[in-house]
Amino acid sequence: MSSRLTPFILASASKCVGCRACELACAAAHVQGGVSVGSLRGTLSPRLYLTRAEEICVPVGCRHCEDAPCAAVCPNGAIQRTDSGVLVDEKHCVGCKTCLAACPVGAMEMAQIWKNGRPALRRVVDPQQPDKYIVEPALLASKCDLCHERAQGPACVQACPKDALTLVDPMKLKKRRNLEAALALAGVGVRAGEEL
Repeated sequence: MSSRLTPFILASASKCVGCRACELACAAAHVQGGVSVGSLRGTLSPRLYLTRAEEICVPVGCRHCEDAPCAAVCPNGAIQRTDSGVLVDEKHCVGCKTCLAACPVGAMEMAQIWKNGRPALRRVVDPQQPDKYIVEPALLASKCDLCHERAQGPACVQACPKDALTLVDPMKLKKRRNLEAALALAGVGVRAGEEL
């Protein structure tokens, strides 16, 4: 387990216009095997979800919880908290949906995972012939991974035309707030936009 506070994406409902650019960017960032969004034969599976309630719309995604309830309940250890956040190891996920029930913000999804242009498959007992099995597309745990393999950072943050999404690093935020408080106590202010 990591000893440092992990980053997360903060969404501002007051800035979000509901354009879904974040969802499309997220799904595109996670298409694998050289397949583009336009040539994908399956469905797009974003890892954050635009949620609407009356006049409000805001993307909801994983908060990379420090106690990670999804990881705590996973019977196969497929969800782990790392320095990069809370990540799903799809090779160990069996699709039991326990994480879906445990997530306090509804950020977990069961999605068809695509590898090299094909869906990940699983073997299940054939209900017509219990001594045989059939192969079918697998629905596995899927959630925001902060685009940890993407050099530019989270695709959703980069794609938002209204800057409604921000990648927050709690350690940097704490350091900045501590310095601001110290300067305020000393009677020295920080100018707007000044980097500490």
